[in-house]
Amino acid sequence: MSEVALARKPWAKTLNRTQWRSLLAANLGWLFDGFETYALILTASLVLRTLEPTAPATQVAFLTGATIAVTLLGWGFGGIVGGVFADYFGRRKALLTSMVLYAAFTGLTAVSWSWTSFLVLRFITGFALGSEWGTGTSLVAETWPAHARAKAAGLMQCGLGLGFFLASACWYFIAPLGPDSWRYMFLIGVLPALFALWLRRKVPESDSWTSAHRRRRELKERGGELTAHEKSFTRLTLRQIMVDPKLRRLTILGSLMSLVTTLGWWGISTWVPAYVASRAAGEGHSATAWASGAGMIYNAGAIAGYIAFGFIADRVGRKPAVLLYFAASLVLTPVLFLWTHSLGLIVVVLVVNGFFTLGQYTWMPVWLPEFYPTHLRATGAAFVFNAARFIAFLGPLTAGAIISKLGGYGVAATAVGSIYVLGLVVAPFCPETRGQKLPD
Repeated sequence: MSEVALARKPWAKTLNRTQWRSLLAANLGWLFDGFETYALILTASLVLRTLEPTAPATQVAFLTGATIAVTLLGWGFGGIVGGVFADYFGRRKALLTSMVLYAAFTGLTAVSWSWTSFLVLRFITGFALGSEWGTGTSLVAETWPAHARAKAAGLMQCGLGLGFFLASACWYFIAPLGPDSWRYMFLIGVLPALFALWLRRKVPESDSWTSAHRRRRELKERGGELTAHEKSFTRLTLRQIMVDPKLRRLTILGSLMSLVTTLGWWGISTWVPAYVASRAAGEGHSATAWASGAGMIYNAGAIAGYIAFGFIADRVGRKPAVLLYFAASLVLTPVLFLWTHSLGLIVVVLVVNGFFTLGQYTWMPVWLPEFYPTHLRATGAAFVFNAARFIAFLGPLTAGAIISKLGGYGVAATAVGSIYVLGLVVAPFCPETRGQKLPD
């Protein structure tokens, strides 16, 4: 059936079981990553007090930022390596490998005996986490039709918010269990190993990747003189996205926007629980309870934002949707951290802020797969998504340092939030790809 005929039917009724399974696999993988990431954000200060009890209180924010930064670095390296792996060995195999490694090392994190051992295990866990996104994104993009692809990306990306929400909910009940409660949070991260068994049995490989892999193998076996297009199959994928002028331009533009989204979130949003906890404590409420509640409220808005972006992008285009989310995030950052003081109003702003600052992540699984051909898709998308972390890891460090020096979250968040201006400048230079077939 043609894309035009499919587009006339309700989008959900145009899909088959394989497409839904691919989406579920990518969504659950991202959900587990979200749980692990937010578990770190929620427990970092407690981990520091347990493993580094002599650290001065003024250094806690900086050390927390350093812990998050190390995870980001591991995520960046692992994501790029995982993208290359997925282009050479398959989407399903890469997703399976990522899940198993992640489950193993997040479980080991629970038995950390020092801050140094915790940092090392966080780096390795981040390495495993990074492999999942580019693989899942490519799998969904290659199995879903063009008229529903952005919606699928939003539904996949919302797994991150669901993971954040579940981590907040679990921490609400686990936090009162004592100083070692953080260890239980990381033990929960072993569950993806069970999901990997289902993934191996139920989710098929992408047909698009299978065809591209066969083409790559045939060209390597044939040898001899190759055309420029044929060389793109035999050259190392990471090198090809840099030597091809068109792909290099798209990679640079995408990386700049990825930096905006990643640095904005890690340098601002990761401080939401601590900021709300400080406001609650000042009014005589439980800081721990409000930190967990803020995480759930914030991520409820984020889940809606992830899903909505896909529908907006399919309706009005990729570019207008990105510009809307960047502009709203620029405005809402000072609104939350500088101009909102009552806890009741903070709850309202948290929902709206989460919708845009976290929801904007969906532009990457929507737009990036449409930049690259199949044999380079996972590498290109994973590089853009993850390379930004090599700079974005400075966001938590910078914000932590500002908070330590000035003793407040507002100035730090607003300063880092100015990065959204860069996104508003860069996005117009990217091509509009709504309704187009994926590049072969």
